[in-house]
This record gives sequence, structure tokens and C-alpha cells, in this order.
Amino acid sequence: MLLDSETLEVVALIAAGVAVLSLGLCLSLILRISRITAAYDSLVDGDRGASFVDSVRKQSAGIDGLRADVRVLREDLAAARTDLSDALRHVAVVRYDAFGDMGGRMSFSAALLDDAGDGLVLTSINGRSETRTYAKGVKGGSSDHSLSPEEEQAIAYATRAADGRDPDADLTGATRRSRR
Repeated sequence: MLLDSETLEVVALIAAGVAVLSLGLCLSLILRISRITAAYDSLVDGDRGASFVDSVRKQSAGIDGLRADVRVLREDLAAARTDLSDALRHVAVVRYDAFGDMGGRMSFSAALLDDAGDGLVLTSINGRSETRTYAKGVKGGSSDHSLSPEEEQAIAYATRAADGRDPDADLTGATRRSRR
């Protein structure tokens, strides 16, 4: 049985179309296999001889190591917070004129307290011819020594700052003026 040339041309075109389609399908499968291979390599850390189970065990051990590191970091953070609570980090300064004949608010009281309200208050009283400086211990926001109003004010400011409150919230107009 012989086919005419027109039929042979149609069959040849169909065969060429099937061949091109097969080639495209092969290329897409090659790309898909390379993606799967890359994903597998990332799972087994590039170790071709390792099984997937070995890779999962290895990654699980790595995760356990990270958990241990996080536990150590949490303990270190707790220790740092404890140390920080003892640091003199709440500071307030009150400037004032100690003598009526002098201007410029050259005298000051400075409170340096930790989170518990412990620390010290430093006072420097400046006159025309001399300067005197005093240091008084503070425990729980008060002192065994008698405190001047400015020293009490500095401690109150530092205590309010430690509590996260506005230092000016409860002050009278006279107190605010002496602070400026």
C-alpha cells in the first residue's frame, strides 16, 4: 500500500510536532529533577551519600544545640538584669541658689540611685569665696542623715524616674521654679 505525497507530508508534520512536544516535555522534566535534586541536597547538606533520615538527625542535633544556646543566653540575660538592678542608673540633679546674694544657680544636689532606691546624694553649695560638698548615703529613698529640701527633691526625681513616672507630675509651682 502506497501513500500519496500529500498524506506523507501530513504524517511527517505530525511526527515533527510530536517530536518537538516530546523534547519540550523532556526539558521541563530535566528542570524539575534539577530542582528536586537541589532541594534534596539542601536537606542532606550536600552530602550525597547521606540518607534523608541521617540528615534529619543531624539537623535535629543542631536544633538541640541551638536550644541549649538559647537557654544559656536566657540565664546570662537574667544575671545581667540582676546586675543592672544594682547599678546607679537613676540620676536626678536639682540646681538652686544657696545664697540670696548670688545668682546663676551654681549650687546643686544630685541623687544617684539603683532600682531599689539605694545610692547616694551629692550636694555642692557654692558661695562667693568657698564651695562645700557633701555626700550622704540613701537607702530605700531616704537617708540616716538630715536632708535639705533640694536633696529630698533630687531623691524624689530619681525615684520617680526609676518608677517610670514623670518627675514633674506632682510638683508645685515653687518646686518647679527652683528646678529651672
